[in-house]
Amino acid sequence: MILVLSDRQSESISSTKELLDTRGFRTYMVPTSRGNVCTVLDVNDSDVEKIQYLHHDIKFLENECPYILGSKYIKDTKTVISLDGNAAIGGSGLCVIAGPCSVESEEQMMETARLVKSAGASILRGGAFKPRTSPYAFQGKGVEGLKLLKNAGDAYHMPIITEVMDADDLPVIAEYSDIVQVGARNCQNFSLLKKLGKIAKPVLLKRGMMMTIEEFLMSAEYVLSGGNMNVILCERGIRTFETETRNTLDISAVPVLQQRTHLPIIVDPSHAAGNWKLIHPLALASVAAGADGLMIEVHPHPEIALCDGKQSLRPDKFEMLMNDVKSLAAAVGRFVH
Repeated sequence: MILVLSDRQSESISSTKELLDTRGFRTYMVPTSRGNVCTVLDVNDSDVEKIQYLHHDIKFLENECPYILGSKYIKDTKTVISLDGNAAIGGSGLCVIAGPCSVESEEQMMETARLVKSAGASILRGGAFKPRTSPYAFQGKGVEGLKLLKNAGDAYHMPIITEVMDADDLPVIAEYSDIVQVGARNCQNFSLLKKLGKIAKPVLLKRGMMMTIEEFLMSAEYVLSGGNMNVILCERGIRTFETETRNTLDISAVPVLQQRTHLPIIVDPSHAAGNWKLIHPLALASVAAGADGLMIEVHPHPEIALCDGKQSLRPDKFEMLMNDVKSLAAAVGRFVH
């Protein structure tokens, strides 16, 4: 059973939370437009009377919504995740994450960071540990690549994001990266998600290729329930019977998620399309649908990229996209960070 305690007087709800914490209950404080709300997890019938004695304004959420911490039942304001360099994901602004699929060299990363920064991107992406379908494909440069990504981000004052594949790599990735990304293949790796709930870094969670929206939100709940409330959802296409694209971008997921969760939602049209020629229209459609941001693969020389060159934009194409994204964002009452 899950209980929600609310009180317009923040001192009252805070003192109740402290008492519950000392008695071993799992609680989370969430700010809303109505004041602070305290959610109490894993409550049994015998606990209810004890909690009612401490706090009278209780709402029962049992069976109402399986993804409590990520839902609008307890938080009716959008979560905004702020990063260094004036970057933010969520709220009225639109955030663009850009960079190559994989880190290849210092020269490549410095050139890419310079170009995407000048075009208007605020966060630099790059894979150091790569999940590949073939065991013989390029697997990434590991910690060396992570350091190259960090150096490029520092040089151009951009927070960085990279993917974690193995929980053993989580400490070093969390040390260097500003955002930890969970790829589609690991979206239901519940052991890894539990560990991500314990770190003090935002987590970007990509939707699995064959996951429903509710399953996606339940994966996010694993991270949230561990105590890490900074989760970003990423729609990156799902597997359907269609073969003209790498995956099928589920544009409808954006407004559905906006209605159901307070978490920010971004879209990765690069992995959905698998073809650079489709990224521009899919990115604009995502902004029009209400996405809080975009993740775009950009490579200065995609013809020699070691990974996903066919879905990577050249810098000039990325600049054209950014100009249109800025115009469309303004038309729908938003701005690009």
